[in-house]
Amino acid sequence: MITELAKELIKIPSLTPEDGGCIKLICNRLELSGFNSTHLKYEDVDNIWLTHGNAEPVLCFVGHTDVVPPGPAEEWISDPFKPETRDGMLYGRGAADMKGSLAAMVIAFEKYIKQNPDHSGTVALLLTSDEEGVAVNGTSRVVDYLNKTGTQIKWCVVGEPTSQDSVGDIIKIGRRGSLTGHLIVSGVQGHIAYPDRTINPIHQIMPALTELCKIVWDKGNKQYDPTSFQVSNIVAGTGADNVIPGNVKVQFNIRYSTEVSEDELIKKIRTTLENHGLQFEIEWLPSSKPFLTSKGDLLTTSIEVIQKISGNVPQLSTTGGTSDGRFIAPTGAEVIELGPVNDTIHKVNECVSIEDLDILSNMYYGIIETLLNKK
Repeated sequence: MITELAKELIKIPSLTPEDGGCIKLICNRLELSGFNSTHLKYEDVDNIWLTHGNAEPVLCFVGHTDVVPPGPAEEWISDPFKPETRDGMLYGRGAADMKGSLAAMVIAFEKYIKQNPDHSGTVALLLTSDEEGVAVNGTSRVVDYLNKTGTQIKWCVVGEPTSQDSVGDIIKIGRRGSLTGHLIVSGVQGHIAYPDRTINPIHQIMPALTELCKIVWDKGNKQYDPTSFQVSNIVAGTGADNVIPGNVKVQFNIRYSTEVSEDELIKKIRTTLENHGLQFEIEWLPSSKPFLTSKGDLLTTSIEVIQKISGNVPQLSTTGGTSDGRFIAPTGAEVIELGPVNDTIHKVNECVSIEDLDILSNMYYGIIETLLNKK
């Protein structure tokens, strides 16, 4: 059942921020199990808040229906949006990130409600089509809605692909903060044969970038890796080989630990650029703060369920990129991330183990049953 639902979802080319009907498909199924749905569309982004029960505590599962572009179709063994099963693996864009997890959640919900129609508390599902993109009109907006309606999530399980070798071998208990800057350094454009009449912004920015890349921002701590500054894009030039450009555009990102603050990072970067005498403008994109769930019923329960089902003793980690857990953790909720093996996510020939999806669904079920049936 999980594989068939995952295939239905993969068939929908829901390139971010498009949902393409994935939310409707899931909503229709869960409404048959008695879930109530609240559709929340912001700009071009589809979101939904699905609940069964109307009491506290609220156990919420979080996922996204959007996927990244598949890349060159000719490099795929099969069409990325025509799912296929081969050698125990399900292939297709979104198989691991994260339509497989969504299918595992839905099946776990259906099973739990069937066996526990009058359960205590509330089981909820928050879905968005804006996670792989700018993430402005997705989960963060839904959290704003929940805050306004007085809905407090106590426990939150994000279905991101967290596992390394086998499902459940890693639980993400937090993430580093993320700060992105768009920098424009201005010079004076002119003929390359007359450099004395120009100011080459490419030459000017290189020493500053070298210094920023060499800075030891911190050494991290027990929960977080050290802060890392990385340049992602550099754009300059007019397309001609005999023109010194008037500006250079640089995009960079910092993944930072709790050993340094966002304000400290911004101040240090600006000071470095100023010390190099650069004429610059910098735009800071909306950032995400570090978050951590180091203890609590959700983490304890998840570890116990994983050990019981798979035998894995999960490693607790904060590595990797960002997730929508960053929007929910500030509300006071306990947040963990648990999903399938992430070896092929965002790659050509993305795939997920069919057996792992069954195991993952059982883990989700076990977490729900243990927390909501707890006396």
